Amino acid sequence: MELSKIATEKRNENTLHIDELSTRDMVKLINDEDKKVAEAVEKELDHIAAAIDLIADKLSKGGRLIYTGCGTSGRLGILDAVECPPTYSTDPETVMGIIAGGYPAIFKAVEGAEDDFGLGEEDLKKVSFTEKDILVGIAASGRTPYVIGAMKYAKTLGAAVLGVTCCKDSEIDRLADIGIAPMPGPEVITGSTRMKSGTAQKMVLNMLSTGAMVKLGKVYGNLMVDVKPSNQKLIDRCATIVQNATGVSREVAKSTLEKCDYRPKVAIVMIENNLDKQSAIKELEKAKGHVAAAIAASRES
Repeated sequence: MELSKIATEKRNENTLHIDELSTRDMVKLINDEDKKVAEAVEKELDHIAAAIDLIADKLSKGGRLIYTGCGTSGRLGILDAVECPPTYSTDPETVMGIIAGGYPAIFKAVEGAEDDFGLGEEDLKKVSFTEKDILVGIAASGRTPYVIGAMKYAKTLGAAVLGVTCCKDSEIDRLADIGIAPMPGPEVITGSTRMKSGTAQKMVLNMLSTGAMVKLGKVYGNLMVDVKPSNQKLIDRCATIVQNATGVSREVAKSTLEKCDYRPKVAIVMIENNLDKQSAIKELEKAKGHVAAAIAASRES
């Protein structure tokens, strides 16, 4: 598909005179355009749900979730990936983001990297990508050679491949086992896909990783019970999580956490079922990490 025919590259009739507006009117116009993003994502919920189920299945069997993209799209994948270890205690290798041009491209554009079809394959080989893993190709236009190269290589291995674009029926959309293509329309600034398109992609990635982690038992109610207490804020959050989940005092929450290496999941099961640390861990293992199931099973036994 020619670049000029892609929706993200067309001129936005609503913003033709944005350079003539007052600052207040300008930001209102940008905000009005941003409101269209959630509506566009909503139309893709069936595809997003199917993708989450596939990701969760792959992760539960020891596979990895790998994002790949260029520029803004690549950075969004990295942003989503790096938040998973502190939020859900995942191994840093379990959810990974790869960007064309490597580490320097996170901070500064690497010219020509996105046009290198073979580089997408090479970068997957560097992380030992296999058929057990799942690849998410991210590109607003749906036509980026680097991403297409990575996706085609993944498919030759028999791996599951997802696409997140803002262009329906693009090459990436067609190549994917499940294509997710919210269409937020022309950008406020013509072709600046870091704006509405980037926001749409971020919303989708939020859903993919969050949904998969919920399915894997890393959330109890709406509490992040697998949070990694790597700083004082998160240590305090662990105590709040245990309090909210069990109704105990902060003192009891803290003392229980101290007995189980500040693992909220374990602390909750210990309190709810009056178990010691090792017994709580065993119940969680039998329940495949799901707190509600561990509590229920322990009470039934």
